[in-house]
Amino acid sequence: MPYASRIALLISCLSVLAAYWVSENIYERTPHVEDEFAYIWQAQVFAHGQTYMASPVYPTLFVVPFVVDHNGIRFSKYPPGWSLVLSLGILTGLTAWINPLLAGLAVWLTFRLGQKIFDNHTALLTISLLAASPFFLMVSGTLLSHSWSLVLSLALTLAWLDLFIRSDTPQQERLTPEWIKICIAGLSLGVLALTRPLTAIGVGLPFFIHGLVLLWRGDSIIRRNVLIIGGIAAAVASIQILWQYILTGDPMQNLYALWWEYDRIGFGDGIGTQPGGHGLFWVVNNLVSSMMAGSRDLFGWGSASWLFIPFGLWAARRNHSVELLIGVPAGLILIYTAYWVSPNLYGPRYYYEGITIACLLTSAGILWLSEQCKRSRLPNATVPVLAILLISYNLLVYLPARMDTMRNLYAINRDQLTPFLTDEAASLTPALVIVHAQEWTECAGLLPLQDPWLSTPFIFACDMDNSSDTIRQDDFPERRLIHYYPATREILLTAKE
Repeated sequence: MPYASRIALLISCLSVLAAYWVSENIYERTPHVEDEFAYIWQAQVFAHGQTYMASPVYPTLFVVPFVVDHNGIRFSKYPPGWSLVLSLGILTGLTAWINPLLAGLAVWLTFRLGQKIFDNHTALLTISLLAASPFFLMVSGTLLSHSWSLVLSLALTLAWLDLFIRSDTPQQERLTPEWIKICIAGLSLGVLALTRPLTAIGVGLPFFIHGLVLLWRGDSIIRRNVLIIGGIAAAVASIQILWQYILTGDPMQNLYALWWEYDRIGFGDGIGTQPGGHGLFWVVNNLVSSMMAGSRDLFGWGSASWLFIPFGLWAARRNHSVELLIGVPAGLILIYTAYWVSPNLYGPRYYYEGITIACLLTSAGILWLSEQCKRSRLPNATVPVLAILLISYNLLVYLPARMDTMRNLYAINRDQLTPFLTDEAASLTPALVIVHAQEWTECAGLLPLQDPWLSTPFIFACDMDNSSDTIRQDDFPERRLIHYYPATREILLTAKE
């Protein structure tokens, strides 16, 4: 293995360990946001060989965030792609390792991309920046779907460049049959659509436009390849329509709207929670807040995170591959203007798949400026020293402080489970626990002790409006009724009648 590849492999492995450290020590291998609870719930159902569950008795009490009850069945509102991947973690007991392993794979694929469109030096600097990025590490430690979608986006990009742009592909890569690259490109885009549909449109947009150009100007072989890739992607993506039909009987049903009716794509009244609905003001507001979050979390350099990108653009001005890659963040920004949400908790995660081009351009800009210094009267070490200082500031100051802000997120932590892990509590099982909660997080933090089939020793009914009075002991004859008060951690036993 060439020396540069060995270094890249080492950085990839270190990225896996760093991401797992974040998962273990920052997030405690516990879901914190609604999306994660829904993904894990659906992954458990998939791992059991099912696609959905029958709705439980009292579905409003046995609530799981973003898991929908519709026509007597229960399912996640999200597309099936990511939960299917997570189900492998459920089956192997390695759920917390899935995203860290994908993060390491994303680092390696980014290195290969940097090699392909620049050189070894740029590629190694790129993945060093990526592996140290607060944005990258925060997302890689979660149970969210972005690491998987980044891997799929990179696989699509690499296959597409080999097929249609790069004429100087190394000899060992030219040995890979063309049909394999075609399948990788088509499957990556199709599976991305089954994972994050709106992201797939944003990422796929520049490839779609380039594909139209190739259909117009290319020879018969190129046209055939473009059409096959499009056909594979469309065939795989159409599984989402089948999924919606299986769950609701309506192939066009927006599953998101089954949880919140206003959770739709588009503009106007009734879309989103903003006064007057989603419109131009909120498009600009969301974009500005996302860019501000991105400037902080991309490299941890504050507004200086964008410092080298203009120079990278200049250095790569004649590189056709870069022109295509720039279309990825541009497509994501354009597409997500139609969505009313602007989540910046983990950084601007709707634009996460654009992190690769940001790292590539930053690396190219650093190296280009360094070369210019050699040709001028400035000291040769000016730019490298500046870059080292910025990276050191991130690693020593910004990154630790930013990670600390993610601890105990939404007051969800493993300590919430402690009252139910004692021998005294175990002696009360099997039990139905009425959780007298003030916030949904007080109930959600207990869900790791409960499975979708409500067959675990403890099952939890979330009573935020005193509706638990409707529960009858006859509905759970084999279980004790327990009342739990999270504020005081008091467990009160109700005698069985």
